[in-house]
Amino acid sequence: MNTASKLLGCLVAGLLSVAPLLTQAQEKETPLKGKQITESALIDALAIDSPADSASGATRGFRPSAGISSVRTSKPGPGKTSLLITFQPNSAELMPETKSALDTLAKALQSDKLAGFSFRVEGHADPRGGAELNQTLSQQRAESVVKYLTAQHGILPDRLAPQGKGSSELMNPDKPDAPENRRVTIVTNRN
Repeated sequence: MNTASKLLGCLVAGLLSVAPLLTQAQEKETPLKGKQITESALIDALAIDSPADSASGATRGFRPSAGISSVRTSKPGPGKTSLLITFQPNSAELMPETKSALDTLAKALQSDKLAGFSFRVEGHADPRGGAELNQTLSQQRAESVVKYLTAQHGILPDRLAPQGKGSSELMNPDKPDAPENRRVTIVTNRN
């Protein structure tokens, strides 16, 4: 084996050993809450290159709602964002501050940059109830968000797929009852 082959082998082994750490860092995202939930923050997080954009090099860079047309110069987002959506214990009823955040989300989903995408709406629960209860509750919460977005903002139901995750993906496992464990995650479907 020559020196170049050995070097390449070491490089590949090093990259493979770092990959799990990168994945863990990506999973430790902080949910958007309050004033952090803006239309532009949501668009930036959820926008991904579509196959047509990647092939042609074209980008959808104009945002009519911003008042000034601007070209997107940053890289596409991760295609995923968590929103700190609060619910009363054992409830899937949306609270007023939640509706305000969802109104902003609806504007982002209706933007030119996100109009061609569909999304998975993942509901999460903290582990205070049993596994079956948390699964059901997280599904109801995801469905509640989808129902609000479709009924109040006319988002096509085909673009939103609710999915309950139960308490299987805690954002803060050191503090199981932390509010960030009760969240909604919006994931862009890659077609």
